[in-house]
Parts: sequence; structure tokens; C-alpha cells
Amino acid sequence: MLEFPSVWVDNSPDSLFDITIRYCIKNPITFCRYLPWPAEYQLHEGLSLPEEICERMLLLSKTELNEESFKKFIRIFKDNNRTRIRRVDLSDSGIEDISMEIVGEHPVSELNISDCQRLSRLSLNYIAKLKDSLISLNIGSSIQILNDEDLSQIPGDEDDHLIHRYMGGLFHQQVGEAILTGGDHHDFPPFLELPRLRKLTIHGLADARGNFCFKQLLNSTENLTHVDLTGCSVSNLDYLFCQKHLVSLVLCDVVDVVDCIRGICEIKSLRHLDVSHSGDHPLYYENPNATLKCIVDNLENLVSLDISGTNLAGGRTQLRDDRSVRDDSEQPIEVPVTDIPGLASRVRRPLEFLGLLNTAHDACYRHHIPAKRIAGDATEEQILTAGQMYCAREYMIQKVLNDLFHIFRFSTCNNTRLALDVIMEAMRIHLKVKHIQVSGSASLFYVVKNEGKELFNIKMRRKIIKVLLDAMFCHYSDVTMLRNGCLTLIHFKIPEDVQFFDYERLVSLLLLIVAQDDPDEFVQRIGVYLLNSLACQVDGVQKQLVGDRGAITIMLQLIEKRLARNLCDEVMETAWSTMWNVTDETPINCARFLEGKGMDLFLGCLNAFPDKPELLRNMMGLLGNVAEVKELRNRLMKDEYLAVFSELLYSKSDGIEVSYNAAGILSHIASDGPELWIKHNISSVKRQVVLERMVEAIEQWNLNTKRNINYRSFEPILRLLSVDHTPEAQHWAVWALANLTRVYPDKYCSLLKEEGGIDLLFKLMQKPGYPRILELAEAIIKQCQKYENSGMQDIIDEDSDILDTS
Repeated sequence: MLEFPSVWVDNSPDSLFDITIRYCIKNPITFCRYLPWPAEYQLHEGLSLPEEICERMLLLSKTELNEESFKKFIRIFKDNNRTRIRRVDLSDSGIEDISMEIVGEHPVSELNISDCQRLSRLSLNYIAKLKDSLISLNIGSSIQILNDEDLSQIPGDEDDHLIHRYMGGLFHQQVGEAILTGGDHHDFPPFLELPRLRKLTIHGLADARGNFCFKQLLNSTENLTHVDLTGCSVSNLDYLFCQKHLVSLVLCDVVDVVDCIRGICEIKSLRHLDVSHSGDHPLYYENPNATLKCIVDNLENLVSLDISGTNLAGGRTQLRDDRSVRDDSEQPIEVPVTDIPGLASRVRRPLEFLGLLNTAHDACYRHHIPAKRIAGDATEEQILTAGQMYCAREYMIQKVLNDLFHIFRFSTCNNTRLALDVIMEAMRIHLKVKHIQVSGSASLFYVVKNEGKELFNIKMRRKIIKVLLDAMFCHYSDVTMLRNGCLTLIHFKIPEDVQFFDYERLVSLLLLIVAQDDPDEFVQRIGVYLLNSLACQVDGVQKQLVGDRGAITIMLQLIEKRLARNLCDEVMETAWSTMWNVTDETPINCARFLEGKGMDLFLGCLNAFPDKPELLRNMMGLLGNVAEVKELRNRLMKDEYLAVFSELLYSKSDGIEVSYNAAGILSHIASDGPELWIKHNISSVKRQVVLERMVEAIEQWNLNTKRNINYRSFEPILRLLSVDHTPEAQHWAVWALANLTRVYPDKYCSLLKEEGGIDLLFKLMQKPGYPRILELAEAIIKQCQKYENSGMQDIIDEDSDILDTS
């Protein structure tokens, strides 16, 4: 069995090779020139790319580019003199025949076009060009390319022209002399000869035996070692008898597999045989014990056998191996037994693998099974083995994921590492299958929650988050999927774990979730919480991105709906908090808030919910950000707004936070001078009265108060230090700096110095002003100097009596 993909990788950086490749595929202009017609990229003159680079580019572009960009990128390989690809995986993509035409010009040895539904029969023509190189061909479910169009009805005396008309130009070689002489398909020219082919995969082909293209393909080679005909209708297997090297034959869900057993037994070279069935009910053989015995007795080289979903394991009869029951002394010897009658001959030579999932009579629960690895549902080990073996099979992996979820929820998983690998790979492969995504994400929640995030390095976290986001985007209308995804995401570090690779996708997804017309309240609450986390502790570019995606508008809509219902809940409070975060030093988002009639909602919430301290703190914090933007302050110059800000100066809500923010708003407004009050005809409150109230409020605050606030920059506060015409604004600024550097010196002493605040404070002390401002300025400087010298947080000095006026 091939090594199963694992999410458990070392926490080492990506190779420079991959980093460069990713940059190039996303910026093809770095090594190509763009041709507007026919809208494609072409390598720069004199540039050639070796095979290793080309194949890596093709692989990564398929996974990291959108569909249209990927199809355009493939055209880079049009020049087969300067590019070369041998291993080509185009599975599950939207490629069309024109891409296959490009592939056909390369010496491709491995080709996977499974689930490429836009390919037509014309692609066979390009595959046929690979006759001298192709070793592995996976057509998978793209069986439309094998459409015969009733070729069996072509009359035997038609000429080349008619052949071409019916075959749609499939012949890549001249058929000149090859005229049909009869109705037998063997008289057709060998248009699809792949003599070197060793591995062939075709899924779901009806009447494979009667399909001309299929038969010609098999007749063109005698070197096949692996054949997978899952879901096909094969009638019998006489066309495989000539395959003397066949070691693996997969006939899963083959409708007429019961009729193929005799033919299977003739292929003596087989080492792996799969006759499993994935339906709701087991596939029944008339004589299961005799049938299974016939298979294993005739196929002596068999090491892997899959009979899942059948009754081939028989009943519960326990048989002994009837050979060599006595040794030379004629003493009886204890002979191993088996609970699967048809495998009695393999008791002493157990199979390496045996598939028993969903078998009749629950065969996987039996004790004496002659196999080293078993796929079933009796134990965790069997379930995980089944997950590895059946990961690509929708029905069977769905059952495996359900069984895993049961283990995680009601028991203890002993092999979480492998379980996570199975879950991740199943969700990756079956992205469009909702039930698999829901079931997988439910188990993923328990893995992330119980395993501990510290065990997942950054690469692993990114992989898990990507799988979750893919699933949530694909099934965003399913409440259970969104619930599972959000509950899992909250166990990661947001925004750190997505800040540099999937930030924008997660923002878009969360906004999609919370903006739904009829959302699930629980999902909406988690969505708003995650969105708020994303907007916190990121730079201005990312804050603006959140606003660009419509966050302000959506948050205002959420608030408006709840205000209309007179409901102040966690969603409303977090919506205000989110806007507080995204407007921090981001003027465009502040403007969006005002343009969205945010001030009306502010007044509405203030009147409706006056006793909600967290709500009030969040609203005032947001308005503090708006007030920092000089170009927007004139929009706050209304009597009703200024009266509210003045009143809130004495608020005791949430400690000093509301009063602090009210003073900050008024300080920034006052910094524009008295002319602004005159210009806007403010009559409800006098400017001087407001300033006096502000100073009175400031003097009531405890300088040692711990804060519920986070400054990324002191720039807006430092600007107030130069407002000589309004010392009250300077007073608020120096108090804020004194408090923050005193309570959180580790963070804010260095920030103040980095932004030139110490120099501004020295300049302030050289100007005439009222003593309290100078005292606070001097205390700040001493505080920072002491912290710089000691590097310790214990900085309360002899001036504490002066500083603490509460």
C-alpha cells in the first residue's frame, strides 16, 4: 500500500525552491511575457525550464490558482522545446481539451485526468500521442471521453472519411490503407495504442466489454500490472487473460462481479484483488464459502484481498486447517483455526490485508481471522485501516468518519495522529460531499480541542484551517457545517494562525456567515466573535481589508436589527467591538461608520440600553477612533453629540473607560480650536464649560487603574501635546501616557520612546502651563528612564503621592 498522506510534518520552513515556485505561478510575468491574443503567457526568449521545475509548477498551480488562472497557466507548457513534463495530475479540475492538446506534446509517463468533466472524446486523440511514453493512465470518472457514439452501427464498407466523422478526429495516424472489412471492432485501425501502459484506472463505465475505445486500449498492451475498474460493467474478464503481468485488480462495485469469479481465478499473477461492494446492503453470493475458497486456492500469490460489503466471509463456522495435524511422533498438534471458512488454506500463511467492512454477519468481529491488517469497524485499528484503504470511496469513508466520531465523542482515541490524517485526507478528497465534510469536521473539532494546539506546529495548523475553510465555503448554507467549523476555529490562535496565509479568506467567510438573512444565532455569535478577533492586533492594511469586505456595513445592519427588537445581546456588543477594532488608526473605516449612519445607532443604543457598561465602552472606544481623524471631526460637531459626550465625562460605567473615552473625544475636538464651535453654532454646551468638566473628571481617575484598551501607536495622543491653545487637551494626553507607562511599562515605555514622545514631553515642560501637566510630564519621563535602567516593572517611585490624586 502506498504511504498514506500525513498532516504531521516538521515545523521547518518551506524550501526556497517551493517558495520561488509559488511566487512565480502567482506572478508569471516575472518569467513570461503576456500575449493579449490568444490571452496566454509565453516564456521569455532564451529561457528554458527543466522537468523538475515544470512539474512542480504544474502541481502547485493546480492547488493554489483559481480555475481560470490554472487553465491559462498550463499554456506556458505549450512550447515543448523549452519545457518538459512527465508526471501530470490534472484530476478534479476544470481543464478542457485544449489543455490536453498541450499535454499530448510532452513525453508524459503518468497522467491523471479523473473527474475532469469538461474533457470530451477529442482528448483521446492527444492521449494517443503518448504511445511511446505513457505508463500510468487514470481516467477515473472522466468516462465521457470513451463515448463510442454507437460505433457498432458503422457499416463495414465505409471509407476513411466516414470513420473520421464518427470518431471525431480521434485517429492520430494516417489510416489510408485501413478500411473496415467487417463489423467486428477488431478491424478498426489501432488509433489508441498505448503499448507501454502498465497502470489503468477507469470508473463507472457502463458496458466496458462492448466499449470500442476500452477494448482497443486493453488490446494495445500486454504489460498491464494494475487495473482498477471500480463501478464498471465488465460482463467477464476474458480481455484480461492476456495480461500475464497483472498483479492488482480492483473490481469494487462492479455490477456483474459475481459472474467474473471464474475469470478472476484464471489470472494467476494477482497479488491484490478487490471485489468489495459499497452499497447499503451486502452483495450476496450463492455459495460464499466455496467462492472465497476458489479465489484463494487458485490465486496462490494473493497477499491482499478486499471482500468488504459482501457475504464472502460466510457464516460464523469455525474451521481448522486440515493439513499436518500430527508430527513425526504421531502426537496431535494444535492447529490454528479460522472463523472465515473460505480462508482455511491461509491460516498458516495469513494475508497482509483483508477488507471486511460492512460484511454480512459482521465478519470483522470474529476472533480468528488469517490477516495481518483488517479493514472493518470492530476496533479502532480496523476503523483507521479502513480509513486509509477507502479514503477515496465516498460511501465507505462516510461510515469510517461516523465511526471515528463515535470514538472521539464517547470513548478515547488511542491513535489520534492517524485519525487526524484520515479525517484530513477524506475532507480534502471529498470537498463537495456535504455529509463527509460535516462528519469530518465534527471529529476534527475533538482532535483540535482534546489534542492541544501546542502539538500542532504552524504548518499543521495552516493545513487544518485550510481544510476547514474549504469545507465552510463549499457548504456555507449548511448550519451544521458552519457550526462545526466555527467551533473548531475558536481553538486556534486568531489572528496569528491565519495572519499571513488565509486572513482574507477567513474574513470573507465570516462576513458571509454573519450577514445571512436567517442565520443560526449560535453560529452568528461565534462568527462575530471570530471576526472581532481577526480585527484585533493586526496592522492597518488588514483592518482596511476587513472594512473593504463590507464589515462596517454588516455590523451596522446587525446592530440595527437588534435595536429594532430592543435586544442587546453578545452579538450587538461584539459588533460594536469589531467596529472599534477595525476603525483603529484606519480613517477610511471611520468614514464608513459615519456614512452608514452609525451615530444614529449610537444614540439609539445609548437611549435603549443605558445600563450596559460593555456596550457603552465599545461604542465610546469606536467614537474615540473617529475623533482622532481630523477630516471627520466636523461631523461630530452637533449639539446632541457634544451634550452626550459632556454628560459621559462623569460616567462610572466600566471603571474609568467610558469617562476616559469621552474626555479623549472632547480633547481631539477641542484641539481644532474654538472656531469650530462657533462655525457649527453649538449652543447646548459651552466649550469652556466642557473643558472644565473634562479636567474635573480627569482629576478623579486613579493613575494606577488597569485598562481595557490596547494602543498600537501613541501618535494621536502625542499630537495633542502640541495643542498649546487648549491645555485641557494636553492634560488628558499626559494623563493617558502617565497611566499607560505606569501600569504597563513593558509595552508602553519603549513605544513612547520609539515614537519620539520623550522629546515632545521635554519640549512641553519648557513651555508655560498649569502645574499638573508639568508634574505628569516629568513623572512620565522619570518612569521611562527608570524602566530603561532597571528593565523591571516595579517602578512606583517617591512621586506616587503626587501622581495618585484619587
